Formats: sequence, structure tokens, C-alpha cells
Amino acid sequence: MMATRAPQRPARAAPERTEPARSVETGRDFEFTAADFARIRDLIHRAAGISLSDHKRDMAYSRLARRLRARGIDTFRQYLDLLEAENDPAEWEAFTNALTTNLTAFFREAHHFPILAEFVARRAQPVSVWCSAASTGEEPYSIAMTLIEALGESGARQASVLATDIDTQVLAKGEAGVYQFDQVKHLSPERLKRFFLKGTGAHAGMVKVRPEVRALVRFEQLNLTDRDYQLRTQFDAIFCRNVMIYFDKPTQSQVLARFEPLMKAGGLLFAGHSENFTYVTEAFRLRGQTVYELTRDTSGARAPSRANAHGTPEPSGVAA
Repeated sequence: MMATRAPQRPARAAPERTEPARSVETGRDFEFTAADFARIRDLIHRAAGISLSDHKRDMAYSRLARRLRARGIDTFRQYLDLLEAENDPAEWEAFTNALTTNLTAFFREAHHFPILAEFVARRAQPVSVWCSAASTGEEPYSIAMTLIEALGESGARQASVLATDIDTQVLAKGEAGVYQFDQVKHLSPERLKRFFLKGTGAHAGMVKVRPEVRALVRFEQLNLTDRDYQLRTQFDAIFCRNVMIYFDKPTQSQVLARFEPLMKAGGLLFAGHSENFTYVTEAFRLRGQTVYELTRDTSGARAPSRANAHGTPEPSGVAA
């Protein structure tokens, strides 16, 4: 669900490919000015809420240069003009996909998963978890495996994991559930055997998530900067890790405000290791290392005390 949608229009014929304009200053294939980068920063912020810092200029050039080559366009100005003039959802999607970073791994930031396991074991069933920056699937599958370990296979069958991302390309990889063995070799032999199928023949060196794990996860495209997520359920926990760092403070506040009504009372919000929401919202209080708890109870009132990562109450105002 892209932030910018437009009616379908007949695609313009791309201009004939000519020798790319070269920047004398940089020696790159395409001229890339400060004005081009400023325009890119404005467009990606409007489309996806992403705030590109100055040091992302080289990244923006290298990734979007592929779009210029694919479209047979000679300058960034021409490409950005076409992006706005055509307002083609497919090209906006390609533009956004090019500028999003998808660094992930199975059981990344591992301290979160025992907390999740202990938490869901005490929750009313069925349990639902939303992974809001799913990337290529490693994180939502790690959540699903944790639910199976905590609830047992029969209990986990009632559970669900919603996996969303703005990038459709990485979602397709996640849905496939196929990975290089190097991506899972750090897992215990028990987890490898329980949760993965080993590839043979032409698929040697690959693994595939087992069907019972895959069945818990539903992949959907969603843009966290959309005003309405079109979600009509509530979650026991939301994972929003290492994505808020790309948003400015007002956008972070808006996203957290949209999370609040989508969480069950006492629900947990898991953040990335470099993210701090303490000064962004009053809807969530710090409960442990990058783990936040929804502050309202079932009546909608704000809860007066805070708890640590194991659920033990602490005096208000004491950071975990």
C-alpha cells in the first residue's frame, strides 16, 4: 500500500537510449547534482516517510542509477520528472524499493525472543503478532518458530503472524521461504531439524522453511506512513525493529499513534537496538531493553506502574 497512488495511465514511450551524460566532477555515468538529491529526499519522504540523511547520497545514486538504465533515461532530472508526471504506481514502487534497506537475519537481536516466548505463554489464546518490517522473512519466521516453541505445535496452530513491508520484492522472497544454508548455519541443530527442510540435488546448499512454520505467517504489503493500515484486528505484540530510524520524529509519533489501537491491552512493542521511543510517545512505556508496553488497560485508562522485561513491577520513572 504505497503512500502515493495514481490512476492508471498509458505508459509513455521511453526516449531512445543515448550515451549517458557524465558528470565532470564525479566521473559517474549520470550527472547527479545537489538539487537532484534534494528532490529525491523530498519525494521518498512524501512517499514512504523515509528521511534520507546527507551521507546517503552515494547510496541513492547507485540504487536509482539502475532505474535510469532500465528506463533508458539519461539524467536524474529526466527520471524524476517522469516519476512525477506519469505518477505510475509501478514506478513509484520501484523507486521506493530502491531506497529501502533490508538488513535482517534469523533471530536477530536475540534477546527479544525469550521475552516474546515468556509473554505469549501467559496470554489468552489465540495469540497474534505483527511484524511490521518483515523484509525477506527471517524476522516473521523467527517469531513463528518462537510461538511454536512457547505454545507447542497444537497451541501455535491457533496463533498468527502478520508480516508486512513496503518492499514487494523482499515480500516475495519471504513468501517463498527459501534461504541459503549460510543464513541459518548459526542456529542450533535442534532448530535446524525442527523448522527447516534441507535442499538436495539442484537445491543443495539451500533450506526451506517447513510448511507448519510457513502456515503461521501471512505476508502483505503495507506502508507504515499510510493513514489507514486497513487492519481490523488487534495484536498481542508488534515488532517494529530498525525501521523507525529512517523516519523523522513527527513520522515516528504518527506511526506509534496508529499502533496503539491495534494492540491488545498489555501488548508489547519490540524496537530496534538503536531506537528509543521514550520521548516520542506516551502511549508506550519502556519495559526492558528496547521492549515497550502499551500503557492503557482494558478500560482504556493509563496504567500507573511499569514492569521490567520479566513482568516485575517497577516504580514509575525508573528506566529498565
